[in-house]
Amino acid sequence: MKQDTIIGGNTNKEKPPSNKGSTLQRIWGFIDHRFEEVFVVIGFAIFILLINLQVLNRYVLTFVEVGNITTWTEEIARYIFIFVSFLGASLAIKKRESIRVNMVVDRFPEHIRNAIDAANSVFMLYFCFIMVTYGYNLISFQMETNQVTPALGIPMAIAYSAIPIGFLLMGVRLIQTLIEDIKGMTAKDGLLTMGISILFILPAILFRDGSITLLLFGYFVLFIIFGMQIAFALGISTLATVLATDAIPVDFFPQTAFTSIDSFPIMAVPFFIAAGIIMGNSGIIQKLLNLSDELLGFLPGGLALVAIVTSMFFSAISGSGPATVAAIGTLLIPAMIKQGYNPGFSAAVVAAAGTIGIIIPPSNPLVIYGVVGQQSITELFAAGIIPGILTGLGLVVVTYFISKKHGWRGDKELFSMKGTLKAAWDAKYALMVPVIILGGIYGGIMTPTEAAAIAAAYGLVIGVFVYKDLDMKGVYKSLASAGVTSAVIILLIVMANIFGRLITLEQVAETVANFVLSISENKIVILLLLNVFLLLVGLVLEALAAIVILTPILLPMAMELGIDPIHFGVIMILNLAIGLITPPVGVNLFVSAGVMKMKIEEVIKGVIPLLIMMIVILLLVTYIPEISLFFVELTR
Repeated sequence: MKQDTIIGGNTNKEKPPSNKGSTLQRIWGFIDHRFEEVFVVIGFAIFILLINLQVLNRYVLTFVEVGNITTWTEEIARYIFIFVSFLGASLAIKKRESIRVNMVVDRFPEHIRNAIDAANSVFMLYFCFIMVTYGYNLISFQMETNQVTPALGIPMAIAYSAIPIGFLLMGVRLIQTLIEDIKGMTAKDGLLTMGISILFILPAILFRDGSITLLLFGYFVLFIIFGMQIAFALGISTLATVLATDAIPVDFFPQTAFTSIDSFPIMAVPFFIAAGIIMGNSGIIQKLLNLSDELLGFLPGGLALVAIVTSMFFSAISGSGPATVAAIGTLLIPAMIKQGYNPGFSAAVVAAAGTIGIIIPPSNPLVIYGVVGQQSITELFAAGIIPGILTGLGLVVVTYFISKKHGWRGDKELFSMKGTLKAAWDAKYALMVPVIILGGIYGGIMTPTEAAAIAAAYGLVIGVFVYKDLDMKGVYKSLASAGVTSAVIILLIVMANIFGRLITLEQVAETVANFVLSISENKIVILLLLNVFLLLVGLVLEALAAIVILTPILLPMAMELGIDPIHFGVIMILNLAIGLITPPVGVNLFVSAGVMKMKIEEVIKGVIPLLIMMIVILLLVTYIPEISLFFVELTR
């Protein structure tokens, strides 16, 4: 059982374009393999440059007159970001990178899995057709009404063309993957694919006059069980419900796809991802490891403690759990095993430490929660500081006593102040990253999005010109990887907004609130029930998917109970962080186990005491709001 995720989800071994053959074949080979990638990299570079130019002009180049720079740079960056997101989504389909749940599908024989994948591709292809068709109609309307952008007067039709172009390319890539999947299929497998497709269609036919909510969620669960990409499962379940019930016009789909990400705050996501990937590919991680080793390497469990503390440092750069596990685990898990640590425990420590990546700022899930729940990202970052540090300290305590019991030590005998100061000086550029990000935000100098763009540019400068371990090829690969990773997340947000339109129309949030309040009106009991529910969700659903699906449903209820929405966001993130290390689809477990190709059962056994500590911290944060709101109150 596993879950394809935005980290390491590439199951398609892509061959580079061949130099053999005619010029036309070489050109087609380049287009087929690099078309979206080149535009994604160029787009990424441009909007990183534009937002940095915006900040520089405000504080450094104030004497340079470039018009209303904040307005026009933001407008261009936003529209490039939309294009990059949809082109990146097409590239993700080509590379087979997605967020999906395979725990049921993986139990089937290979020929049945292939048939299910083919059926999923057919329905995803139909959704793309709808988006291209109605997206074209939307562009035609923009042209007929001569609508232009506010700052530069660019025709809105150009901006909106990202929808049909993006989904057309996604359709092309889906056709390619479908052709690849059906190769070698027998007639029996083809009939099975048709049967599964009919199974998908049946609910819309049988329950045309039924409950919109039941049909919507029924379809979503059906598609999730059958391993469809969660983003498309959200969109297609909404489309199937709309086609069956005429609940809303279909032409709202492309409009919502555009407006849902035509937002400056949401651009913080690709910037933070880019910063994390760029710095992960440079020498920054090794510098942080050296510093942590000097600080803690002489203690019992020294290397394991180094893994936790380095994860805390790197979390303040990457904002991603699985990325932190992959970066730290590759270096430290083999080292711990070599020092005599239990392999399962070694992998478990890194997996658990990686959860800090989505708690401590800058956290991508906190950004997503802020965008979806319309809450202040600045306040959410402030709220994540103490819970993130508390989680790290809790893991340090458990690891220390387990290591002391088994006699596991680091590779140093004594603490050296001289060595620590030298390591801190060597790591100065890495340590500056959280200072730049959080200092810029809370100093009122930059918005979270601008701070993220500065961090990405800073990472490029440090990697290319200071450490000199990033060449142009490395920069290209880093930006391409960031484009794909962020596109998977952005597409999820797009589809969740489409899905959310029906949730709002059907007043699902109000229904859930009334149901929960009918069980109990005691705030303590309801918070406990919410935690249990979110922990169960974390068992089967990836954190980002859970946030975009559940926030519109649960947040109104939490606010009705008098729970601060910022506090609730931290509770939600902590629960889903625990989901990263709980089977059957704990992403961090699989990434960590994959480093040494060990059995997942070994890692699960090692993670249990760490998991218990995280649940204790969750309960503390849940019932003592001041833990998460202390810094928030200072910013309000």
